[in-house]
Amino acid sequence: MDATSGRHVSTVQACRGFSYKHLTDPRLQQVSRLFHDVAVELLTLLPDDPELTAALRKLREAKDCAVLLAAVAPAPEGR
Repeated sequence: MDATSGRHVSTVQACRGFSYKHLTDPRLQQVSRLFHDVAVELLTLLPDDPELTAALRKLREAKDCAVLLAAVAPAPEGR
């Protein structure tokens, strides 16, 4: 994630896990990319701070839940 360049080490560590291009299923990439994009936007808007680190960690947890659901649930009708 290029947005972490020059950021505090805690911020950089909190951003691990937002990559999505390694996922082979396009549906999983689509879900994961939403969270990646939010993380990048937060890095653009906010300074390094323990609250930013916490927000990024919780966002990553939410991403993990959403990607897991996308992996095990059938695609909705019409998609």
